[in-house]
Amino acid sequence: MPRLLEGSIALVTGASRGIGRAVALELARAGAHIIALARTQGALEELDDAIRGAGSEATLVPCDLKDFEALDRLGAAIFERWGKLDILIGNGGVLGPLSPLAHVEPKQWEDVLAVNVTANWRLIRSLDPLLRAADAGRVVFISSGAAHAADFKPYWGPYAITKAALDALARTYAAETMNISKVKVMTANPGPLRTRMRAAAMPGEDPMSLQTPEEFAPKILELCLPAWTHTGKLYDFPADRVLSFMAPS
Repeated sequence: MPRLLEGSIALVTGASRGIGRAVALELARAGAHIIALARTQGALEELDDAIRGAGSEATLVPCDLKDFEALDRLGAAIFERWGKLDILIGNGGVLGPLSPLAHVEPKQWEDVLAVNVTANWRLIRSLDPLLRAADAGRVVFISSGAAHAADFKPYWGPYAITKAALDALARTYAAETMNISKVKVMTANPGPLRTRMRAAAMPGEDPMSLQTPEEFAPKILELCLPAWTHTGKLYDFPADRVLSFMAPS
């Protein structure tokens, strides 16, 4: 693979498995130094071995996305070491309870909101100056078709609501950085992929009928390249298209 990201610094959240791991490895193969954030130390160390095997290096950050003060410190640490951040992949997320809204416990609601939305806002707050300092700052948040389906599914409330909020967060940040910086901000809908989260949501589904995170990851690499020009839009993997968000009809 051409090392199109040689010298770039890329932060990937939820990097220990699934989509995050596949994207981290794809960016590493393209030459990026990966700042890998996840809760599980052992899985991060396995990822570090794989990244080194791909000829790149990683900095491991064992961290819960709900530790907002740690996310604040992360921005300062990146500034002290590199002075910039080229790529932010906001992938870390949780499914939450599949339950009627009226049956969701307040603690469950708060946890899903904290991980899927608030943590990504805290990352923007912490990392915005570093992304603007890069030659071509690129931000990709992993969304979901549940956020913008024509017919919302019952019982998916916390997940769908927080992914819709994540879309709005990304679009707002894109509008605030457009024309006054080189930062480009995208959301990406992976569709149904062969992940642990999908298996938990759809236990009766044949996982072998689904595409893999490794098939999705090269598309995310494209969104991270300096040549990428879109911002404030959605990349839809099932359709392999860049889509504009539509106003209600």
